[in-house]
Amino acid sequence: MRVVPTEIPGVLIIEPEVFADGRGFFMETYHAARYREHGIEGPFVQDNHSRSVAGTLRGLHLQVRRPQGKLVRVIEGEVYDVCVDVRRGSPTFGRWVGVTLTAENVRQCYVPPGFAHGFCVLTPVAQVEYKCTDLYDPGGELGVAWNDPALAISWPVSDPVLSARDRAHPTLAELGDKLPEWHR
Repeated sequence: MRVVPTEIPGVLIIEPEVFADGRGFFMETYHAARYREHGIEGPFVQDNHSRSVAGTLRGLHLQVRRPQGKLVRVIEGEVYDVCVDVRRGSPTFGRWVGVTLTAENVRQCYVPPGFAHGFCVLTPVAQVEYKCTDLYDPGGELGVAWNDPALAISWPVSDPVLSARDRAHPTLAELGDKLPEWHR
């Protein structure tokens, strides 16, 4: 596997090794010791799976009470995946990384705890699976406006399909001290 660092420390792109032949392919999608060597500690305690139609944008979501690291991959279709550093006091606060994940490129994105995460669907349908380092905690969940002008995320859609909840998220500035703190 190849691990590609991004401009934000901790956000990683993983390119698994794929063994393909006439029958199809095989790849390891997670191996605790190998991922740990690259700073992805785990343990992963919950797996999630979503299926969405073209133009859907899910996010930007995070948990503050039980921060989750996420290992994200696409098993059908294509998404534009975004990680935003929302840790107050972080040297990269408010910066974001976007990466295209597809069933064909088999890339994964590691989203560290304390980051907001979201994705938009670029194909007629996309299925996304992600492992989480902590359990879902609805009482500790926050959302950031997908179109926050201060973030200026270059989403590849201008009028996304949004849930009522995602449509109503506040901006980063409006969240203020509700956001997690950065620790060295």
